[in-house]
Amino acid sequence: MTEKATSLSWDVFVAPAEPLSDNDPAPGEITSSWSPISATLIMGERDAVLVDALLTVKQAQDLVAWIEGHGKNLTTVYLTHGHGDHWFGLSVVLDRFPDARAFAVPAVIGQMRGGSTPQVFEAFWTPRFDTRLPLPEDLVLPQPLEGDTIDLEGHGLLVVELGHTDTDQTTGLYVPDIGLVVAGDAAYNDVHLFLAESDPQSRLEWIAALDKIAALNPRAVIAGHQRAGRDDGPGIIEETKQYIRVFDEIAGTVTTAEDVYEQVLERYPARVNPHAVWLSAQGVKPLRSSQSS
Repeated sequence: MTEKATSLSWDVFVAPAEPLSDNDPAPGEITSSWSPISATLIMGERDAVLVDALLTVKQAQDLVAWIEGHGKNLTTVYLTHGHGDHWFGLSVVLDRFPDARAFAVPAVIGQMRGGSTPQVFEAFWTPRFDTRLPLPEDLVLPQPLEGDTIDLEGHGLLVVELGHTDTDQTTGLYVPDIGLVVAGDAAYNDVHLFLAESDPQSRLEWIAALDKIAALNPRAVIAGHQRAGRDDGPGIIEETKQYIRVFDEIAGTVTTAEDVYEQVLERYPARVNPHAVWLSAQGVKPLRSSQSS
């Protein structure tokens, strides 16, 4: 969808769920996949700012074609956080728009460095995506953003530091003139949350991050992972908070990853990508087999 006010507008590109090469499916599933990922284009009369740059080479190529279709001059790419699925595609975007500059806050850049070493690629990324990703040596890191504002034709796009959401040191981008928050992975929209990096304390921190977004009284909130075509209304803030509360309640009362997985799916049977629940469950509880061994 596209929203307009004054001279600014926005649009969202959603890359569909990506099949995983290692295909280690969750219980009861036949295949496994990576959740759909969003990228947001915030547009003025001539120029535009892109928020996040997707994961695979093909996703980034499709994103570039989508950006070109809007007929704007891409000046800036802003990366919300350090998970590779939101920035590995940056090199593809900058190849097509070489005059654009990419930025992230320094703490996010540190996470990007740690999560994109050849060792991490070999252990985590390559088994899941084979040759679909840029090579580690071809990745491009953003520059550190000075201050907390990106200018778009005289309109201030404000960085909101959120702390822990589905990973540490995350941020969002707030556009006051149109009441838009691009929330990165602080908010999810009808997609199962990734909670594998969480514990009871950090889940409270995630809820506090969502409260910080809600305090901005946004008219629209763009989730980093979303079901394509679903409304981007601010109601997804409370939906995400409630999911975290449910997950926290379940994790606090069961003993195995299988229990977490089964009970979360009972509460949320229709959300996109059960594989994310399985990853989350294994991140917070042991498997039944490991408990009995």
